[in-house]
Amino acid sequence: SGLFRADDFCTYSPKQLDGEDRLSTLTDDLLLSILGRVSSRVAARTSVLSTRWRHLSWWLPELSINVKDVLSAPCADPIEANDMEQAMASLTKATRSLLDKQQRESSISSLHLNLISNFLCEVGQLIGDAIDSGLLKDLDLTILDEIEPLDCSEEELQQRAQDIDAFFTAYPSVLLCLTKLSLKNVGFDKLDMHHLLFDCCKQLTHLTLHHCDTGSFSLFKIDAPGSKLRVLEIEKCRFLRIDLVCLPKLEKFLWETWVSQVAPLTFGFVPSLGELELSSGSNCDQRLFRLSELLHGVTSIHTLTLDFQGETLWLQPEVEELRTAFSKLRKLFVCGIFVEFDILWTTALLVAAPSIEMLHIEVWEHTCDVGEARPASYHDRRNPRWEMHLDSSSENRLLKELEFAGFKSLEQQFTFIRYMLEQSPNLQKIVLRDEEQCDDCDALKVPRPSRFPRKEDEQEMVVKRIRDGMFSPEIIFYE
Repeated sequence: SGLFRADDFCTYSPKQLDGEDRLSTLTDDLLLSILGRVSSRVAARTSVLSTRWRHLSWWLPELSINVKDVLSAPCADPIEANDMEQAMASLTKATRSLLDKQQRESSISSLHLNLISNFLCEVGQLIGDAIDSGLLKDLDLTILDEIEPLDCSEEELQQRAQDIDAFFTAYPSVLLCLTKLSLKNVGFDKLDMHHLLFDCCKQLTHLTLHHCDTGSFSLFKIDAPGSKLRVLEIEKCRFLRIDLVCLPKLEKFLWETWVSQVAPLTFGFVPSLGELELSSGSNCDQRLFRLSELLHGVTSIHTLTLDFQGETLWLQPEVEELRTAFSKLRKLFVCGIFVEFDILWTTALLVAAPSIEMLHIEVWEHTCDVGEARPASYHDRRNPRWEMHLDSSSENRLLKELEFAGFKSLEQQFTFIRYMLEQSPNLQKIVLRDEEQCDDCDALKVPRPSRFPRKEDEQEMVVKRIRDGMFSPEIIFYE
């Protein structure tokens, strides 16, 4: 069938008989492990391989059903309505088959379901019946939308909210086992967003909102002391501010691209919060804010990511004020630093976090975002001005690994790495990475020579400059 090669999975004894079906020698557990690594569509297709494989799809404890897996190829971009209707008809048929109580010999521990908001009710009854019968335990639901956020009208955003609310109302048992929910392009202007997501979805542990809000420049206050939510991801939503008043189980929070001109976030009772990611390019009206004020009352963060997306930094300079919030910080990722900016300022964050063990720095340089290719709506970048007054007391004795993405053998980059070696006596490993590929840059078809050291002699020169006969860290190059 071209789906698998037996040699990919195991080796066999030379004593095996010629012509024997090698896959048939595998145990059921191993075959199910193989099928669990592919889509449900591929898993279902394996039923034609032999009688041995015929019922394996109905034994899988976890299922993943994605509408995009059943689209005919090639398909238009954006996807045409008739193609989506055909895909949803196929998805409904597949869901009905895989949830067939007569076929299944065991319950489903987790169902990952990706579908389009317009077709929620197509599979609603099937999912509801599976939950009511005890067949389905946990539901991971992603409600997709093919329209770009800027192309969505307010009426379309609100209609999607009405569709989702109607779906949950029609099939209330879905709320009983919904553990992960991802929404895109949903406007809750006329609905109680907090009630739906936190009061009704009592088992929810992971929530992703992409271009979802309660209206432009609205305040979203989350006060859910009984919530089980562990991961909250906010992407390109138009909230003026989010107040996390009470989320006792929250472990990870991500906010990407906010619209606020000031600090976009406040924390209340979030005692379990360990991972925080803030990612946004500053706009021309945005004022710098103090990270220490945003993190007021938060002391459990062990992993912090700050991504400036190649724009001007949105942080005010500070060191001592961050010590309380950084008291347990072990991993720090500072990303999207424009290539022409000084990077030595990042060491101020290390001074405030003496327990850091791993530091990741990423430099931003994109052809699609410089010169004439830079959108006219973007403002000029301003180099950060952080006054550094560091001495021997600023040593980081726990720092063991430095990772530098977008390394280009620039003088300021060598200066930064050497300074890190001088201030970090236990720094054992330095990983130098090339920049990640950018589709927008590739689309311009403008040749840009790479400055990442690929040749052996270039790498030897870099190693020599970093070590300079004084240091001996392991240096690894990744293209």
